[in-house]
Amino acid sequence: MNATTRPHGVVVEPGTFVVEHRVAQIDVPDGWALIDICSVGLCGTDYHIFEGKHPFLEYPRVIGHELSGRLAADAGGFTKGDLVVINPYLSCGTCHSCSRGKPNCCTNIEVLGVHRDGGMTPQIAVPISNLIRADGLSPQQAAMVEFLAIGAHAVNRSRIQHGDKVLVTGVGPIGIGVALFARLRGADVSLLDVSQERLSAVQSAFNFPEGSTSVAGAVGAGNGFDVVFDATGHQRAIEAGFAAVAFGGTYVLVSVVKETVTFSDPEFHKREMTLVGSRNALQSDFDWVLSAIKAGDIDTDALCSAQMPLDQLPDRMKALAENRGSLIKVIITLGE
Repeated sequence: MNATTRPHGVVVEPGTFVVEHRVAQIDVPDGWALIDICSVGLCGTDYHIFEGKHPFLEYPRVIGHELSGRLAADAGGFTKGDLVVINPYLSCGTCHSCSRGKPNCCTNIEVLGVHRDGGMTPQIAVPISNLIRADGLSPQQAAMVEFLAIGAHAVNRSRIQHGDKVLVTGVGPIGIGVALFARLRGADVSLLDVSQERLSAVQSAFNFPEGSTSVAGAVGAGNGFDVVFDATGHQRAIEAGFAAVAFGGTYVLVSVVKETVTFSDPEFHKREMTLVGSRNALQSDFDWVLSAIKAGDIDTDALCSAQMPLDQLPDRMKALAENRGSLIKVIITLGE
């Protein structure tokens, strides 16, 4: 690599991930800051992009939206070298959603690594308002904050009460985050996943009670759950989950599917069920995650399945995507 180029982790087309050395031409507008990227978490979105399953994406795309980094220069109250989490949701600040304090569902939102090139590269410019101080965390921990914030946001949306019976269906990284933060709110959390191997691994790593591989098994002879979260990403699983919600309960859809989801309206009304969508995360969710990690309430070592430098990823991306059911979080390291 010469002095005028930098490595970029790029999905050129479905099935092809490469490290390209591109000429560094980074525009830093007023109100933005230049960040030296430290760590990048791989998530389901990145695997979907690699597999050609993401509906809102143009190739080639530099991936990476679970990002930690250090300020390359003083900016906006931050000092060069400060460790930050990057909020990857770039909102417009002026639409109806933004004006109502919901930039997570901005109508003009651009997500790093999806709608525009992401942070799998040594440097990136982002709005200063999207930087969150990560004092007291390691760069690897800071790269886990964003995916955990999605779970924290879902829990906040659910309005869980202490002692509520909660079911989390789908125990991938997002589902694990939901379960951890629901438990921090004092809920009695049960897990459901079609993979007994994945269930057993998560139960052991995070000390959850024995889970179930079916809705019927989860509900058993009980009355259902006060709050059910879906983090499966599967239409049929979402539809099956309605039956697990207790009378007067809440169903929170965290995962997103392309298909139309249907349910029985008489059953929905009979239970006076509340149906809630949960999208991305807010500053308050990021703050909760940061405080929980600092307090030792979240075992980030258990969350991290593997770490590797960027130059190893082209040879391993296909295998990681194929075996992601056995992984929680893979961290790509670019700097400290």
